[in-house]
Amino acid sequence: MIFSILEHILTHISFSIVSIVITIHFLTLLVDEVVGLYNSSERGMIATLFCITGLLVTRWIYSGHFPLSNLYESLIFLSWSFSIIHMISYFHFKKHKNALSAITASSAIFTQGFVTSGLLAKMHQSELLVPALQSQWLMMHVSMMVFGYAALLCGSLLSVALLVITFRKVIKIFSKSNILLNTYFLYSRNYYRYQLVQLLDYWSYRIISLGFLFLTIGILSGAVWANEAWGSYWNWDPKETWAFITWTIFAIFLHTRTNQNLEGVNSAIVASAGFLIIWICYFGVNLLGIGLHSYGSFTLTSN
Repeated sequence: MIFSILEHILTHISFSIVSIVITIHFLTLLVDEVVGLYNSSERGMIATLFCITGLLVTRWIYSGHFPLSNLYESLIFLSWSFSIIHMISYFHFKKHKNALSAITASSAIFTQGFVTSGLLAKMHQSELLVPALQSQWLMMHVSMMVFGYAALLCGSLLSVALLVITFRKVIKIFSKSNILLNTYFLYSRNYYRYQLVQLLDYWSYRIISLGFLFLTIGILSGAVWANEAWGSYWNWDPKETWAFITWTIFAIFLHTRTNQNLEGVNSAIVASAGFLIIWICYFGVNLLGIGLHSYGSFTLTSN
């Protein structure tokens, strides 16, 4: 009972804080000089990280297993992952902190908001793990997959932002002169915009590379776990198939980065497509509730 009350309090405190944080972030995007507001938002994100960490630990203690057995728990872990990535961006970005951290803060409020919604009310109560999930591979496989999803989603959103900035500039100049200028000239017209696009491209590549690594580890560990549980490393059920599609899309993205002619906009388009594929893999497939991961449906678990 005490743990349930503590979990309820931590869930709503973290959502309240992150809601205030995202509001402050959007304000600082409009008014760059409000340094005090920005510092307050970062303190809020630190507080959110501690609340979500406490929420995971609390659920771990009273459930008796690592809190990644259903969609509710995996979304909490996803929020925690977004918060971690946000703090990494905070300590590494020298410029444009407001624009870049707003992406990770928005991701955190989206997932945390879904966690506190009534849609997952039936999952709030922790239950005994089904036999297939009673394995030491649960923590390894699911944590790697979810953290990989978080990093890939953040990196993809940076690519989406890059495309919005780039094509908005192209359309603006095209409408004025009716002449499609080359990309380099478009960027040189506004040095700040050029710097921002380069920064988005740089960090999108770095974060997606990290997410791709975690996704690969997650898929490999899942294959080993599947062999132990089902007697086969790969079964091509919907969850595994979409995980492979996700891996392939971002493998293509990383390949485009090796070709200078495909960097920038072209690779960003691939990453943007990957953003939709991740949500299909992580959330969409679970709505079907079919295949060997049927215990990972909307009403039970997600990985």
